[in-house]
Amino acid sequence: MRLAYFLMAVPLLAQTAPPAAPKPPDLPPKSAAQLQRESIAKQKDAVRAQAKSAGAWLIPGAQPPQPPCDPIDDEIVNPLIDSAATEQKLEPTLVRAVIEQESAFRPCAISFKGAEGLMQLMPDTSAQFSVGDPFDPKQNIDAGTKYLKQLIDKYKGNLEQALGAYNAGPGTVDQAGGQIPDIQETRDYVKAILDKVQPKRIDPPSIPTPKPIEN
Repeated sequence: MRLAYFLMAVPLLAQTAPPAAPKPPDLPPKSAAQLQRESIAKQKDAVRAQAKSAGAWLIPGAQPPQPPCDPIDDEIVNPLIDSAATEQKLEPTLVRAVIEQESAFRPCAISFKGAEGLMQLMPDTSAQFSVGDPFDPKQNIDAGTKYLKQLIDKYKGNLEQALGAYNAGPGTVDQAGGQIPDIQETRDYVKAILDKVQPKRIDPPSIPTPKPIEN
């Protein structure tokens, strides 16, 4: 009885089963040039993925990824600039011009060299000034302003040299004999900031002449 039922059900199952999918046509084999192009494309994608995770693009000629955050609001950043500038006895206009040139006021900015935050602190600079979070606006501005003042003192108030050192490093300025290094990026950087600030030089405070001792 069961065998008869099974034999009757087989034709019915055959009628209700979906038709087999048509076999895809055979594609022509890929040429060696096509395979090479696909391999290069995969390699570039892998490099881009690694570069993004490191905060920089590794492919020559490519640009660093754009910061994913908006510029910080004036009502937040201005008091931080004023406070840091006052503490270091610098003009807020100078600190503001450096931030604008360094990060366009984007607190999450990362350069292809690894500089971070509003004033683009390198990891060594962050460590020097005990910065716990370089993307925290207050910590970044406080440390960046201290570093800027340190450079201004080193170069005895010469803003061209100090700004050149902030951009290219003090060692590069020293190797250039105390002049702005012959690097177009650094020259453009210094000019852009000096065009926005007055005075062009910060003289250290003078020591008052001691009064003669009266007999």
